[in-house]
Amino acid sequence: MDIATHSLLGRGCVIPAHPLVLTATRILDERRQRALTRYYMDAGAGGVAVGVHTTQFAIRDRGLYEPVLALAAETVRTGLAGSPRPFLKVAGVIGLTSQAVREAEIAAALGYDCALLSLGALPRATDQELIAHCRSVAAVLPLFGFYLQTAVGGRALSYDFWQAFSEIENVCAIKIAPFNRYQTLDVVRAVAESGRRDIALYTGNDDSIVSDLIASFPFGDGTTRIVGGLLGQWAVWTRRAVELLAAVHAARANGAVPSQLMAGGATLTAANAAIFDAQHGFAGCIPGIHEVLRRQGLLEGTWCLDPAEQLSPGQSEEIARVCAAHPELSDDEFVAERRDRWLR
Repeated sequence: MDIATHSLLGRGCVIPAHPLVLTATRILDERRQRALTRYYMDAGAGGVAVGVHTTQFAIRDRGLYEPVLALAAETVRTGLAGSPRPFLKVAGVIGLTSQAVREAEIAAALGYDCALLSLGALPRATDQELIAHCRSVAAVLPLFGFYLQTAVGGRALSYDFWQAFSEIENVCAIKIAPFNRYQTLDVVRAVAESGRRDIALYTGNDDSIVSDLIASFPFGDGTTRIVGGLLGQWAVWTRRAVELLAAVHAARANGAVPSQLMAGGATLTAANAAIFDAQHGFAGCIPGIHEVLRRQGLLEGTWCLDPAEQLSPGQSEEIARVCAAHPELSDDEFVAERRDRWLR
């Protein structure tokens, strides 16, 4: 990772968790996959995360891991050719140590900056075993730690684990996404008390985005903050996400958080409940993201690799309701003006 990109990561930016776009026959739709990457870049995102939960972990079983990462990397490279700027390429890495190291090696060869490392494949490993696993991957790529909620395949991780994780030299950031305030505080406190000022904290708590971003945490010297987000929620309405993060950063600089910013955060959480299908234990979270993008004309359908992974009963209606009730959350006009160019 070069200095400019590392600085961007440390300042905080919007990193959408990149969906996988399929045709009706469930094969990779390269044209629309590229279009999504172009959308995120033009919306002002600071990077993309590919091969993560939103990209569907099952891409590994279909031989799509390397092709999907390569497609995103090529699209980013082409998009930046005319107007260079720092842009993070984050690769999702999963599995037991041999698989995780192999995936990190693939990502490194494709020019990715860091590995978002999920530990869901090691549910019974001790903290010491987990740290050894992390160190093996960190020897290949800088680590973007990942606390994934248990409802979608994550495992509980202790304060002691995050304290030891913070001691790994090649850690650059942590995505905090347990959807649990106590566990979120464990990560923040561990990093704050480690003294590491070079580890950037990112929210992955799609249910409390604004709350995470505006909080001042009373740990260490009291200056630890969550600076940005790597989120499935920010895979949709990305232009608004960029504007939201800019507003949060401005509010921090001014030393006061406007009440409308907090109210907007509550509205965003309500919308996320529909998109992520909280009512059904997040069963429809990936199809829900697809549905919003389909309504904008970026996707043709909500198809997932697993035919059983579909919108839950009533979810489409809930998404329609929140879109109608809160049009300020969407970037429909931004997308409509540029969609044809992205789909070229």
